[in-house]
Amino acid sequence: MDEKLIQRLETAVARLESLSVGSQSREIDFDTVAAASTDPSIIAFEELLTEYVGKVSGAAVKIGGQVRDVTNVLSEAFTVQKELLIKIKQTKKPDMVGLGEFLKPLNEKLMKAISMTEGRRSDFFNHIKAVAESLTALAWIAYVGKDCGMSMPIAHVEESWQAAEFYNNKVLVEYRNKDSNHVEWARALKELYITGLRNYVKSHYPLGPVWSTTGSAVSAPPKVAPKPSAPAPPPPPPASLFTSESSQPSSSRPKEGMAAVFQEIGSKPVTAGLRKVTDDMKTKNRADRAGFVSAGEKEVRASVQSASKVGPPKFELQMGRKWVVENQIGKKDLLIDQCDSKQTVYIFGCKDSVLQIKGKVNNITVDKCTKMGVVFTDVVAACEIVNCNSVEVQCQGTAPTISVDNSAGCQLYLSKDSLEASITTAKSSEINVLVPASGPDNDLVEHALPQQYIHSFKDGQFVTTPVSHSGG
Repeated sequence: MDEKLIQRLETAVARLESLSVGSQSREIDFDTVAAASTDPSIIAFEELLTEYVGKVSGAAVKIGGQVRDVTNVLSEAFTVQKELLIKIKQTKKPDMVGLGEFLKPLNEKLMKAISMTEGRRSDFFNHIKAVAESLTALAWIAYVGKDCGMSMPIAHVEESWQAAEFYNNKVLVEYRNKDSNHVEWARALKELYITGLRNYVKSHYPLGPVWSTTGSAVSAPPKVAPKPSAPAPPPPPPASLFTSESSQPSSSRPKEGMAAVFQEIGSKPVTAGLRKVTDDMKTKNRADRAGFVSAGEKEVRASVQSASKVGPPKFELQMGRKWVVENQIGKKDLLIDQCDSKQTVYIFGCKDSVLQIKGKVNNITVDKCTKMGVVFTDVVAACEIVNCNSVEVQCQGTAPTISVDNSAGCQLYLSKDSLEASITTAKSSEINVLVPASGPDNDLVEHALPQQYIHSFKDGQFVTTPVSHSGG
């Protein structure tokens, strides 16, 4: 009985000691967080969260759905950055490996936002893309010096927003006369970065975050020992990319890897080991094998191959507000003649087809189409051409905005009423715009939009001019 009592007492003492150590460590953590929270930079970041992030979140709640979900990711990312700014004040400046491990929580939020842009485009693709592109601005915290391979913190925030503004402007154009909540959200998103984050970085961290000189070091992730059955990794190369080559001539060194294989091949006669082809082995002299493929067989193979890559064709009005035209192949007589200004048209995966839209619609999107023709009367917001190849789009009425993104070979036909349209292009080539001539014959005049630019440094800034095209 005495031994059992002693064991129970020892167990109780051990538990009390562990609880005591845990409480001490928690008190230390709370003290460090409390000390960092009184720092003016942390207080200013909390104000940024309350004022600017709160404004974006408030507008997203009114919209709901995917806009609210992606805005929640944005809010989480800014909260993570606040936590990292607090940790920086108690952490020594790490190396590049340690910095990657330190910023891992922030990177997870960025990847989460990017993953929401993948898959089929939703009605709120521009909202999601604007957030995903803008969140790269939070990487300013990774600036550790002029040799780190990125711009200064203030410039990095501005450059990141420029990439996101392309999609944010699409939201403004699409919902300008449609839904004020979306306009409020887009404007609040811009204020968050250009007014909020840029001014915060300018005031507190213009040269990057200030790491502690006496704090703890960033612990690298533990290395997992290889399994006994796995082969040992190859030894590192004898010379680094940043060191000079060995004094031994390269010709005198023994070849390794694929170089040894090519050396062995080159040392043998070219025709060594080849069998002689006799006349009876040639295809043209063999009766059991045809030397040609009929046109019918080619068509069958091509149709089977194309059918296996595309989904089922669709031509329908979904929920009374979105026309979906998908995977139409070789259809020249597609027609939408019952539409209104509140409906949108989404054209996806069509090839060698022609679609005519009679009436006024809110928005038209042509996505991943090849040799596609689209003729429409009027559009309220914008006509978008994305990821397309060899498409022709004709506007017979009015279109305030036409955007071409990541496409090649695009012909735009504008009417007299649509000459004031704003045309935006990005990562696209071979874009020609045909407009009516001013003469009485009303012939179309073709203008090639520039796809190459010249940047020259003059008077302290870069001046960009387009490269002229022949016939443009």
